[in-house]
Amino acid sequence: MLNTAIFITFSGNCKKALQFYQTCFGGLLQFEIFEKEIHGYPEKPVVCGSLVSDHIIIHGSDLVHAEGRKLGNYISIFLQCESTDRRKELIEKLEFDNKNFSTNNYGDQKLVEVTDVFDVRWMLGI
Repeated sequence: MLNTAIFITFSGNCKKALQFYQTCFGGLLQFEIFEKEIHGYPEKPVVCGSLVSDHIIIHGSDLVHAEGRKLGNYISIFLQCESTDRRKELIEKLEFDNKNFSTNNYGDQKLVEVTDVFDVRWMLGI
């Protein structure tokens, strides 16, 4: 079974944003923090944060796409996959259109981002 949720790139204020959303929706927070400080971030960045409530599931990160945070590129569809094999199947079904792309490149990475042929961003977790 797949779980759908919202994934938002916050660019430096993920923890603060998810804590705010928790005051709005309730729920439990969980954060995976980058182990080292990164230039341009006031604190160690959140690699992946999650707010899970009865009403909504929001995942987020401080890590920004290479082109920077722009209107439209900070929201992705997040799917939690039960295995790397299932994630590979989904990538193939999404018809990711990139000749250099290989599902073998990602192995056991927690998050993989792909953009489908309709320019929709997908964050696929395991």
